[in-house]
Amino acid sequence: MRTVRGGTVNRVLLAVVGLLLLALGGAVLAVGLGAPPPRWWIHSGPHDALLTEAERTRWEHTDWWWPAVIGGLAVLVLLALWWLTAALRRRRPADILIDTGDGDGALLRGRTLEAAVAEDAARPRGVASASVVLAGRRKAPGVRARLRLEPDAQPRAVLAEFTDQALARARESAGLPSLPAEVRLKAVRHRAERVT
Repeated sequence: MRTVRGGTVNRVLLAVVGLLLLALGGAVLAVGLGAPPPRWWIHSGPHDALLTEAERTRWEHTDWWWPAVIGGLAVLVLLALWWLTAALRRRRPADILIDTGDGDGALLRGRTLEAAVAEDAARPRGVASASVVLAGRRKAPGVRARLRLEPDAQPRAVLAEFTDQALARARESAGLPSLPAEVRLKAVRHRAERVT
């Protein structure tokens, strides 16, 4: 059974909202340019005001009106920003689909692979700690790694060992044809040694 993912629902809702806004905007533009409005339309023609004088001044002398409008708009802006950050955030694959060669596939937990690669990456001399996050899709995953280096570490050697050892072992054990990686190296801060 196929499940519907959040990304699919998100795209469908965005498409529906976009089409509704496009249709509404096109209808407003058409009436504004002189097309005859339909009977159910809220305005009678291109010179009709959006709000009448009575509608514009209806809430003018009430104290709660402006705080309510500003509060409502602030909530809408915060919800839009929350949605935007959620949409732009990179998603991690929960599991990786591995081709077993017999027509079936196997699922490997993404966090398991992350932990194994991070443990392998932290072993070499000169690496203080490592964190690894999977990126990409289930069938074509990638790795984003952060390696914190000791002061005496040689970045070129650490990067070569990460590529030749940890990354190659992960790719071979998962049966992946390729496992692209983005590696960020950062030096660990240390106190200056006092000379006596």
